[in-house]
Amino acid sequence: MNNAPLLPPRWNIRGLLLCNSIALALLCFWLWPIGHDLCTAVDEWLFRLLNAPLANVAAWRYVWTLGSLRPFDIVVGLIMLALLIRGDWVFKAAQVRQAFFGFIAVLLLLVVVRALFSKWIHAMGWDHDSPSMVLADPVLLSDWYPQLEKHWELKDRSSQSFPGDHASVLLIWALFMSVCSQRLSQRLVIWGLALVFMMPRLVAGAHWGQDDYIGGVLMALLALGWGYYTPFAGRASAWLVKVTAPLFRVMQRVPGVGQLSIVRG
Repeated sequence: MNNAPLLPPRWNIRGLLLCNSIALALLCFWLWPIGHDLCTAVDEWLFRLLNAPLANVAAWRYVWTLGSLRPFDIVVGLIMLALLIRGDWVFKAAQVRQAFFGFIAVLLLLVVVRALFSKWIHAMGWDHDSPSMVLADPVLLSDWYPQLEKHWELKDRSSQSFPGDHASVLLIWALFMSVCSQRLSQRLVIWGLALVFMMPRLVAGAHWGQDDYIGGVLMALLALGWGYYTPFAGRASAWLVKVTAPLFRVMQRVPGVGQLSIVRG
């Protein structure tokens, strides 16, 4: 059994600088008037392309209505979790528990980054309404299915759509899985799922594209850089593995549950 640490607690200056440099470049491009206008023009075209068929193509409307419901986020989370803790796919079975707690540590760091960045964006007056609230004649899923909006939190608009927090979670998962993966096929599956799961809010109009490919990517890169490329994730993972060991020893005796890679350790 290979018990080598998956996340050694050391600094990777090159990775840290790369993540922060790309994040800063994205922010500067978005704040540059020409860059911002280009993003807005592309996003208007993208929104019309994705949103307009909702009025006439029933299958398109049904798929993205389902994807825009809050409970569907639970399904997405379970899929992400299943791939994260699946032994001998991206992570060796003996390393799944380390990977799980390492990802939790990076995800918690993302929450901090998101809170601080959002406060800064709001203080600077850079936040904006979603395209469904700005552009003329959007197709609103809440108009088609008012009962779903009332009972299942149908997401098709937002008064503070930048940055895309939903996208940032998907992106930090995809980035974390990608830097640990070894095969192109794994990365194609990871990024294919991340992009598909980001689509519902873009189609419904709850977010502009720039909320995701600028704001979401920026926050995910900062969290990855300061979590994965510093000792933070490694030390947090090692500590959590240690303190939860008694719990997992108990879980190993539970039929079925004890066979999971994260429980076997």
